[in-house]
Amino acid sequence: MHHTTREARLAAALTEAADTLTDGFDTADHLQRLSDHCVELLSARAAGVMLIAGGRAVSLAGSSRREDVAIDLLEAQSGGGPCLDSYGSGRPVPPVSVRVAHAEARWPVFTERALAHGIATTYAVPLRRRETLLGALNVFVPLGGGAGDGELPLAQALADAAALGLQNHRAYVQYRTLAGQLQEALSSRVRVEQAKGMLAERWDVATDDAFATLRRYARRRRLPLDRVAREVLEGTADDTELRREIGEPSDGPA
Repeated sequence: MHHTTREARLAAALTEAADTLTDGFDTADHLQRLSDHCVELLSARAAGVMLIAGGRAVSLAGSSRREDVAIDLLEAQSGGGPCLDSYGSGRPVPPVSVRVAHAEARWPVFTERALAHGIATTYAVPLRRRETLLGALNVFVPLGGGAGDGELPLAQALADAAALGLQNHRAYVQYRTLAGQLQEALSSRVRVEQAKGMLAERWDVATDDAFATLRRYARRRRLPLDRVAREVLEGTADDTELRREIGEPSDGPA
């Protein structure tokens, strides 16, 4: 029954980690939930995520329970630690005895703080999407706890799902931005067409002449063509000033 419950919670965690195609997505919340799932599903006291760009940490997120411990241990890795090792190699850092690592002067600042927080074992896995490394997930196991053989692969599965979610959301944002730009460009084109048609009818001139007039007016006043078209459609443009541009020589290509 315990295994069935754990498997169900793991499945829910993986689904949540990959479900990021929403406008209200928040990276910090996303990484904190990942850390929370690690604490709930693994024999951990705390867990944290370090996003890295250009070899430097750009964001830290710890589990909501014992967040102070997680953040402190992530910050202690500026000079070296499991997260940076995992990110640097692109591979997991298997469970390490903090006491042994401290005695060997491996990650001295990190291990000293970990011991002060009662952490006995730590391990880390890369946060990656295919060949793209985003950072690393670090799990902190307390005294009396253990890191079984299945813990590291499970942590990697959670990290992979979270990385997929981050990449998917980035692609989603880029798509929405591009779609918005294309829509605005289309709307602008429509407004310009409507404005030149309105002026051509009002002035009894060819539409090409009306468009050339709009363009000259906009250029000489250093205004966006779309803004001038809006003013024409809204009836706020100075028709007398616009008419003065009719028949003027062109001031450059479109």
